[in-house]
Formats: sequence, structure tokens, C-alpha cells
Amino acid sequence: MLSVIPNPPRIALPVLGSSDLFPVRRVYCVGRNYAAHAREMGADPDREPPFFFMKPADALQIVAGPEPTPHPYPPRTENYHFEVELVAALGTGGSDIPVAEALGHVYGYAIGLDMTRRDLQDEAKRLSRPWDLGKAADASAPVGPLHRVSESGHPARGAITLSVDGTVRQRGDLSEMIWSVAEQVSFLSGYFELQPGDLIFTGTPSGVGPVKRGETMVAAVEGLGEIALAVA
Repeated sequence: MLSVIPNPPRIALPVLGSSDLFPVRRVYCVGRNYAAHAREMGADPDREPPFFFMKPADALQIVAGPEPTPHPYPPRTENYHFEVELVAALGTGGSDIPVAEALGHVYGYAIGLDMTRRDLQDEAKRLSRPWDLGKAADASAPVGPLHRVSESGHPARGAITLSVDGTVRQRGDLSEMIWSVAEQVSFLSGYFELQPGDLIFTGTPSGVGPVKRGETMVAAVEGLGEIALAVA
């Protein structure tokens, strides 16, 4: 049986230090997972349980190499924001995974950005509509090479930063997460049967803000290096 259209390629992350690839299935993103960021977005981190949204897998933009990767400024926005995040990649899945067992399902970690058309997201919030137009633009999930847990361990503390043209705009520590990676995996597995290839963007520290064409963003997570993007 032939496909009536060409089969789209499956997005895959390069695995650092090898020629291996990590094929991606789904992209989950947790919202307001650093207290200071929750407050700057007008929420109360002491009262909210975790909540998630999704991006399509083909919104991922693979970022590799020493030179900044060109990043397209999306249409229909005048307020395009950066959000640097630690990304967890699942090597095995399951349902109702206990917190104590959750990290055993993580294959590796990467640096990612949850790029957001903030004006469209704010409008969606005002109208009580889904966030898709704000969160799921093409190339709105830049992500770097995957670091295997066997080499990186499970990052639980360390600096997470983003700079624009050399000026630090976001700075936090992984230890400031409200919900840990293990808790996020466990929580999600109560609503979905998680599968190998799923990614979880684990939240962003405070300082999110707009980026303009011609500017260069550098995102870094302690122990995982950095990735650079030139906004075009």
C-alpha cells in the first residue's frame, strides 16, 4: 500500500559524541515551573498544581555546531519571547509512573528554548482560548544535542541562562524548579501513556522577554554547554 502523500521525515535529535539519533514522538511543556517566572507572569506558584501544553514535534529546530544557527522570526507577531529550558528526553515510557522510578525513564537531557508569540498568547489568555497560535509556531522549539544520562547524570542544580547579544537576560538555577523532572514525568504519566521519544520542556526561569531580528541568543545550562541562535 502506497502513501497518498510522501511520508514526512521524523524529527530526531543528534546524540552528543556519536552518530546516533534520538527520534522524537511528542513534545510536552510545563508552564510556570520557576516561582519567580510564575510571579512575573501574574500567577501564584504556591497554589497552582503543574500544568502542561504541547508543541508539535515538527516545531523543533535542531541547533548544532559552533556557529549560531539561523532562527526565523515568525509571522503575525510583534512580541516574540525567549524562554530557556532544560529538556528531558524519555528512553522508556509507561503509565502512572511513581516519582521514585521516574528518572529511570530518562535517556538524556538537552538545552531548549520555548519561543513564544507573546502577544498571541496574551490574547488567547484574555479570550480563554488555547495557546497554540502563541506557542506552536514553526521552529518555536530550538533544541541542542542530547546528552546521555550515562555521561551527564540527572541535572538537578546548576545555572540556566540566556543572553541576547552578550547581555544576560535570564538567569536561574535548576534547583529552583517547583516541580522536579521526576515529578513532571510522574504527573504526566497519570494523564498519558508516555512513550520512548517523548520530550519534556521543564520550565523557564524569570527574565523572559522579546528578541528582535538581527539579535543573537545564547542559551546555556551548566554541565550541558550552550547553544546559539541568530534571529533572522
